[in-house]
Amino acid sequence: MDKPAWRARLLAGRAAVPQSVRAAEAAALASWVRRLSGTVCCYYPIGTEPGSVSMLDALLAAGCRVLLPIVVVGSGPLDWADYDGCGAGGGLGRGRYGLVEPAGPRLGPAAVGSADTILVPALAVDRHGVRLGRGGGYYDRSLVLASPGAALVAVVRDPELVPRLPAEPHDVLMTAALTPSTGFTPLP
Repeated sequence: MDKPAWRARLLAGRAAVPQSVRAAEAAALASWVRRLSGTVCCYYPIGTEPGSVSMLDALLAAGCRVLLPIVVVGSGPLDWADYDGCGAGGGLGRGRYGLVEPAGPRLGPAAVGSADTILVPALAVDRHGVRLGRGGGYYDRSLVLASPGAALVAVVRDPELVPRLPAEPHDVLMTAALTPSTGFTPLP
């Protein structure tokens, strides 16, 4: 199966998941990320993406510095800005493609290099570290700027950790998967 076919299959599968199941999975992911420390690049989940604002707030509660991506015009890497919560002064707004982004100062694409852990949205990840995203390439262009020691973690639902996905030369391999049931699973 090629990447477009995988995407269609996975998006249909996510659309069929009841909201109560998504909420339980989001709570489990928030519980797992409390184990992280240092600087964490994350994402603000939209639609049926795994995760929640609670996951971001759990990172803050654990003492992490949390950076969220900002999609920039063109085909460059993602920009980044600090997330400081959704309360007073949280400063979140709508960005490109309807994404929720921090409204604070931009830190530039190189900010991803300061992260100890990068939680990457994915439609699926395989046991070899190949991640399937939505096809825009923003993360592949950004992850090449990550520190060599950073953990690159694909955040997926349990059935989205699969044996094998199609790979391309530009794909940046993940070092782990984060799923609601098993938490952090090291990948090769």
